[in-house]
Amino acid sequence: MANLGYLQLTRDCYQGCRFCSNPPTGVELSEAAMRGELEKLAELGYDGVILTGGEPSLSPLLFPALEHARSLGLHSRMITNGQLLAEEAFFRRCVDAGLSHIHVSLHSSRQEVHDFITRYRGAWETLVGCLTLVPSMGITCDINTVICSYNAHHLDETVRWLCDRFPFIRHFVWNNMDPDGNRAEENPDCIARHHEFQVSLERAMDFLHGTGRSFRAERVPLCFMPRYAWASTETRKIVKEEERCIRFLDDKGFVHQKEFLHGKGAACDACSFDPICAGMFSMARSFDERELSPVFGDPVDVIREVLRGEPDPVLVERILSRKGKRSRSEQPSPEARGRARLRPIGVPSSALREAQNS
Repeated sequence: MANLGYLQLTRDCYQGCRFCSNPPTGVELSEAAMRGELEKLAELGYDGVILTGGEPSLSPLLFPALEHARSLGLHSRMITNGQLLAEEAFFRRCVDAGLSHIHVSLHSSRQEVHDFITRYRGAWETLVGCLTLVPSMGITCDINTVICSYNAHHLDETVRWLCDRFPFIRHFVWNNMDPDGNRAEENPDCIARHHEFQVSLERAMDFLHGTGRSFRAERVPLCFMPRYAWASTETRKIVKEEERCIRFLDDKGFVHQKEFLHGKGAACDACSFDPICAGMFSMARSFDERELSPVFGDPVDVIREVLRGEPDPVLVERILSRKGKRSRSEQPSPEARGRARLRPIGVPSSALREAQNS
């Protein structure tokens, strides 16, 4: 698997997704900085770059970035809402400049739901136009879906529709939404409880697995996808001992992520998957640890699935020694966990604040 870094070219976007975790900041990337970030990835030995935003196709740096990445031997991908790529000439220009793969953000097969989520009338229609052009461009395409309350119950419907209409799509990614800050805090109605999407997600995974397609899920604790634990993005990073570089256009700046660990609850202490699971994102803030439950499968079986073979015993020992490890930055304090357990179960703190302020 290629090691890919992320580079935000802009935070501007035509759309106003209700859960957007990277809305406009007013911070712009200079061409010199863009070149420097790409050169840093090449020096670190990365295979390619994923251009992201905002909507990277809106940036005047898009074509210089594609061309510079190619000159450095980096493969270029782009996370996009597909609006500008629905224009054939623009799409072709991107490919000619070095674009080899796109990750298209589609949140529902239902037009009215996707347009409601993105707060942009016509977003679904132009995205479909973009997907229609992919085969003629000679590049590959994945689908990114952010899990939220408005699509939680029909994730399987969306993948079935996509595979039927666009059979060339072979890979799908679900990202459980980042509920902290940015637009999500303004729209707490978007936050889905984990149990709301568990059945739909498993049905989607069952369907894709049956058709020979690949898939990944991020920010989903393994107790909500135990049969497909090997498809967790964080679990794969843990098992392969990988890292990730992201250049944000906000206060976070350049992030060299080497730890993939969120919050862990009481159930995690008894869970045999604890060493290979990242845990619950935003635990004791927006998400409730009382949703977690222990899994009693063999984590070594998951390690074999991730590596597609028998693992080195030394690696297995190193991974299993992570049992009980907790993040210094993401693990909530005992006091915060205690306060969270006093809330009505399944109600995020953001929703309580909204109710108190109304």
